[in-house]
Amino acid sequence: MHIAIAGNIGAGKTTLTKLLAKHFRWEPQFEDVVDNPYLDDFYTQMERWSFNLQIYFLNSRFRQVLQIRESGKAIIQDRTIYEDAHIFAPNLHAMGLMTNRDFSNYKSLFDLMEELVQAPDLLIYLRSSIPNLVKQIHKRGREYENSISIEYLSRLNERYEAWIHNYSKGKLLIIDVDEMDFVDNPEDLGTVINRIDAEINGLF
Repeated sequence: MHIAIAGNIGAGKTTLTKLLAKHFRWEPQFEDVVDNPYLDDFYTQMERWSFNLQIYFLNSRFRQVLQIRESGKAIIQDRTIYEDAHIFAPNLHAMGLMTNRDFSNYKSLFDLMEELVQAPDLLIYLRSSIPNLVKQIHKRGREYENSISIEYLSRLNERYEAWIHNYSKGKLLIIDVDEMDFVDNPEDLGTVINRIDAEINGLF
């Protein structure tokens, strides 16, 4: 079984992935942020490093999805391959931070990969307002995220909403995280777990 969590920067994907992995005894798969050799450079000089960063993420996530299916285990994944292709890369292209040539190359590669991967059995989308995202980003204090602008987050949020509105690859669960605190409020986590239980029971 493959569960995936989608959402903007600071929505709480990694935190919820850890909590759900522990509760359901699923194996967690995290986004390659720590070992990513392009992240610091990207946030310093987006136009120069956008293509390199997106190719790195695409490669990393494609490998992850293939391993998930081959493992035969119940796995929960922090962010999906679709978010790179439908949100982050098009956003960089629209902002003039990725050239037409690079974006066309990227899209061609993703389209080829998409034919070889299966969608998650359940996609959990964490919907969040911009103020909540900003609060969470500041709270975790990653240095390379300090330069993220409100405009950048807003553009991403708009693309997330458009993508989720048209998502039809499998089961979808939308969780509004503005009024939730998974970490310090057990009731909130319990609510999320109950909703996931209901969706999973409908899978079999």
